[in-house]
Amino acid sequence: MKSIIPIQNVQQHIYTLRGQIIMLDRDLAQLYDVKPIALRQQVKRNKNRFPTDFMFQLTRAEAEFLVSQNVIPSKRSLGGSLPFAFTEQGVAMLSSVLNSPRAITVNISIMRAFVKMKDAMATHRKLAHRINELEAKFDVQFRIVFKAIRKLLQPPVKQKPKIGFVSKIYL
Repeated sequence: MKSIIPIQNVQQHIYTLRGQIIMLDRDLAQLYDVKPIALRQQVKRNKNRFPTDFMFQLTRAEAEFLVSQNVIPSKRSLGGSLPFAFTEQGVAMLSSVLNSPRAITVNISIMRAFVKMKDAMATHRKLAHRINELEAKFDVQFRIVFKAIRKLLQPPVKQKPKIGFVSKIYL
């Protein structure tokens, strides 16, 4: 079965929040090609399938944080309600609620993306552990090198694009 959506496109919508790897309802709705409100309605109709370790609603502070990190374009895009966040198990449960051929194939792509992200995170942890071991062995002159490597291992902080224009006056 050929995937409809490349794993790289799915990975763009996977975030870490509350120490869990999650996807937001609006991103899932886009991938499943349904309206976000329709996805939320299906979830609400099947609430017993989504315990808190499968899905949770973001707090206002978390939503504002995601807006500040450009994960969510603006508060207005939320449509007056706080988004739902789905863990890997919650996304898997969505396939039973959204029972269409597209939902099934998209869900397979999402599961593969989750596995790939977990593998990358495990590699990242192993690398950080190995750097700590090496730093303990070497003296002060290498501390600068290790500090630079640690900085490179940190995830980049997305900056909001500047709005406006630059006027150049030519004489």
